[in-house]
Amino acid sequence: MGSGIAEVAALANLEVVMVDKTDQALASGLQTIRESLERFVEKKALSNEQAQEAIRRIRVTTHLKEMADRDFVIEAIGEDEELKRTIFNKLDRITPKHAILATNTSALSITRIAGATKRPEKVLGVHFLNPPAIVKLVEITKGMGTDYDTYHATKELVESMGKVTCTSADRPGFIINRILMPMINEAFFVLMEGVSSAEEIDLGLQLGTNLPLGPLSLADFLGLDVCLSTLQSIHKGTGDSKYRPCPLLVQHVDAGKLGRKTGCGVYTYFTSGEKE
Repeated sequence: MGSGIAEVAALANLEVVMVDKTDQALASGLQTIRESLERFVEKKALSNEQAQEAIRRIRVTTHLKEMADRDFVIEAIGEDEELKRTIFNKLDRITPKHAILATNTSALSITRIAGATKRPEKVLGVHFLNPPAIVKLVEITKGMGTDYDTYHATKELVESMGKVTCTSADRPGFIINRILMPMINEAFFVLMEGVSSAEEIDLGLQLGTNLPLGPLSLADFLGLDVCLSTLQSIHKGTGDSKYRPCPLLVQHVDAGKLGRKTGCGVYTYFTSGEKE
């Protein structure tokens, strides 16, 4: 997600600093961006010159202190609240006082993350959907302390990247995952109970409700571990049993069958990413 967000920002003529833990992770992120831009060039959605300019706008580093001159920061690590709070505490001390600090979380409390800083009024959620360069929507979530200027500036920035925004209050799962994840979870229950096969479940939802992907195929695309952690977060935050993760989903994650990224999830995939 981090590299995808960096790509979107660079294509919007913004100067980007991309931070990761290792040089290897940064090299992988840049390669992902190059491959994405090459696909746009092949489809004639971008010129080669535009793609090269976008790459030149991205600087990479393993040092968080390089954020010292940034006006806007988007954190995009995994859904680990304590780690996010640690990073936001560091960013609060490193970045200029006027800088807006955003998290790409899809489910965690913005208010609790903001509580790790001394500027909760400048913290909010900016949830890009995967893949960021393709999906038009960005979900903005205001924490309890987020002020109007921060929200308005963020909305303007995101829209300048060619995105459409929707706005959520700081509630577990926000808008999208509060609705999407229970559908995916129920698809796993239907599969576990033998109501139908994975293929039939996906076909029924895809054609019957005009979805681009069936829920189980979508889960594989998103990552079953991501789906599970999001459901667990919503379940914990609401205390409502209807968000209890399906045991079959838990088993897949326990077995390391995480979807496309591991080559096996609900479905098995060739190295090309196509289903076997």
